[in-house]
Amino acid sequence: MSTMVIDEILDQLKFLPYELQWRVLEFTRALALSVPRGVPGHRLLRFAGAIPLDDVHRMRQAIEQGCEQVDVNEW
Repeated sequence: MSTMVIDEILDQLKFLPYELQWRVLEFTRALALSVPRGVPGHRLLRFAGAIPLDDVHRMRQAIEQGCEQVDVNEW
């Protein structure tokens, strides 16, 4: 992280009222939560083909039968 950016943000924060400083803090926390987490896809390639094809077909059928239905009276 560039310390120039952090220093500039801190300089600007000094001039904001307390309430706006809190809003900036809340915004930065929300941004931190939105950063993608997980493992890059290329690291998962070693698992390709680990599930037997027959099981994959059964899972696909279960998803198509159970998940593609809409209950209009649900709400």
